[in-house]
Amino acid sequence: MSGTDPMATRPASRRWRDRALLLGLVALVAVGLAGLAAATGWRETLAQLSRLGPLQIAILLALSLVNYLFRALRWHLFARRLGLPTTLARDALHFLGGFAMSVTPGRVGELVRMRWLRRETGWSFERTAPLVLVDRASDLAAMALILGGAVMLSATGIAGAVPVTLLALAAAFVATRPSLLDALATRAHRITGLWPRLFARLRRAAKSLAKFSHPSALAFAAFLGVLGWAAEAYAFHLLLAWMGADIGAAKAAAIFIFATLAGGLTGAPGGVGGAEAAMVALLTLDGVPLDASVAATAVIRLTTLWFAIGIGLALFPIAERHSLKARNALENR
Repeated sequence: MSGTDPMATRPASRRWRDRALLLGLVALVAVGLAGLAAATGWRETLAQLSRLGPLQIAILLALSLVNYLFRALRWHLFARRLGLPTTLARDALHFLGGFAMSVTPGRVGELVRMRWLRRETGWSFERTAPLVLVDRASDLAAMALILGGAVMLSATGIAGAVPVTLLALAAAFVATRPSLLDALATRAHRITGLWPRLFARLRRAAKSLAKFSHPSALAFAAFLGVLGWAAEAYAFHLLLAWMGADIGAAKAAAIFIFATLAGGLTGAPGGVGGAEAAMVALLTLDGVPLDASVAATAVIRLTTLWFAIGIGLALFPIAERHSLKARNALENR
C-alpha cells in the first residue's frame, strides 16, 4: 500500500495546539453569546429558550440528520464513481465518523476518512484525494444555489450575499474542472517555485476528477446537496417561528446559509465564532429582537454543527476499529 498517511504523520504537539485553539474559540463564542444574553437580560433569553420542548428539539435534530444522510449518500456515489470497492454502509460510517474532526483548523481533520479508505482498500491518499475535493465542491455549489434562490425570493437582500454566492460557485466550478485545476496548479508552481511535490499531487488529483465531471453526476450530486442543506435551512426557519420571530422561510434560509459560508471563510474550525457572529448580526438587522437572535443562534448551532460532531464522536471508534480489521485482513492475504 503506497502513499503517505497525512493523519498519522501529524506531530502530537500540533494536535494539542489544534485542540487548544478549538477550546479557546468555543470559550470565546460561549462568552460572547453569554455576554449578549446578559446585555438583553437573562430572563428574556431564557424565556425564548423555554418556548422549545422535546418535540421541537427532536424535529430540529431530525432535519439535521436528513442533511447528513443525503450527503453521506452523495459521498457513497462519489466513492463508487471513483472505483472504490466500498459499500453504502461503510461509506456512511466513514462520512459520519469524519464529523468528529469537523472542528479542526480548515477541517483538515476530516481527512481521517482517507486513512480509513487506505486501510480498507489499499488505495493511497493521492488516489482518494479527489473524493474530498469533489465533496467539498458539491457542498459549495449546493449552498450557493440555496443562497442565491433564497435571496431572490426574500423581500430584502443581504449585503455581500451576491459576492459570496458567486465565489462559492466559482470555487465549485474550478474544483470540478480537471483541466482548469491542472492549469492553475501548473501556473501556481511556475510563479512560486515552491512545494513541487504538493503541486504535482494536485495535478494528479485533477486528472482523477475527470470521473466526476459528467453533467448528470454533478447534477445529481448538487440535487442531494441542495436537499440536505435545505433541510437545515428549513429547521432554522421553524426555530425562528417557534420563538415568535418568523421572518419568512426564504430570508431564514438566506441568513443560515450565508452565516455558515461566512464562518467557513474565516478558516476557524467549523466556522466557530464567525458563523455565530454573522447569524446574530443578520437576524438583528432584520428586526429580530436580540434575545431571540442569541437564543436561535445558540440552538441552531447546537442542533447542526455540534450534533454532527456528537454523531462523529460516537461513530469514530467504530470506523477506526473496522478499518484496522480490514487492514489486517489485507496484509494477511
